[in-house]
Amino acid sequence: MSAVLMQRSTSFAWPHLPLAYLRNAGAALLAAALHLLLGALLLANWAVDTPPAPSVRTISMQLLSVPAPAPVVEVPQPVAAPAPEVMAAPEPQVDPRREQRKIEQAALAHKRVEQQQRQRAEQARLEQTRLAEQQLKQLEQQRQAAEQLAAQQRQQATSAAAEHARQAEALAAASRQYLPIAKQAPDYPQRALDKGIQGECTVSYRVNAQGRVEDPQVVGDCHPLFIRPSLNAAKSFRYQPRVVDGQAVAVANVKNTFSYRIE
Repeated sequence: MSAVLMQRSTSFAWPHLPLAYLRNAGAALLAAALHLLLGALLLANWAVDTPPAPSVRTISMQLLSVPAPAPVVEVPQPVAAPAPEVMAAPEPQVDPRREQRKIEQAALAHKRVEQQQRQRAEQARLEQTRLAEQQLKQLEQQRQAAEQLAAQQRQQATSAAAEHARQAEALAAASRQYLPIAKQAPDYPQRALDKGIQGECTVSYRVNAQGRVEDPQVVGDCHPLFIRPSLNAAKSFRYQPRVVDGQAVAVANVKNTFSYRIE
């Protein structure tokens, strides 16, 4: 076997490679070397985090000593003794006099309660009677007050009616005293007609008990041409005299206005 190997080694020869192949192989080796260098740098700068320390759980145990159980001793149940026979007590003797006193006391208490109830009922009845009388008294006072008010109103109405009648009578009497029986219009002055003068003239006078005019006078503004005819006309007036208490009296300050108009 060795002989064969040696023969083969002596006869081996390197093949002749082309130049392009050698260039490609060199580039591949260079790239591989760069990759190896980069990997070495990365490994050198690689920071490995230290894993946290594992937490150890501890279990605490305590040894307790339990006493040995006490032996169970059976206690014999006592035998119940027979109950002694109870002898019935003799019934007490009832004292008839004591019972009679109790009955009398109960009857007296009942009578006392009935008497108190009757007294309260009588007091309530008296209170109701007093209230009813008080209400009746108030109603009677109200009725009397209403009657007095109605009487005052009737009296006032009667007085008002009498006053009204008196005033009406006085007005009627006053109207009668100024009621003329005869009145004559004054003559229109010719000079006033020629000049076309118009106007009014008021005459004041006194009516005597016979109804005649006395003391006529001109009051206020009056044209001189209308003075004389106004006074003459007033003197001719006749009035119904004023009657007071059945007697005729004179009336002063009676006024009459004459109007002079040209138609």
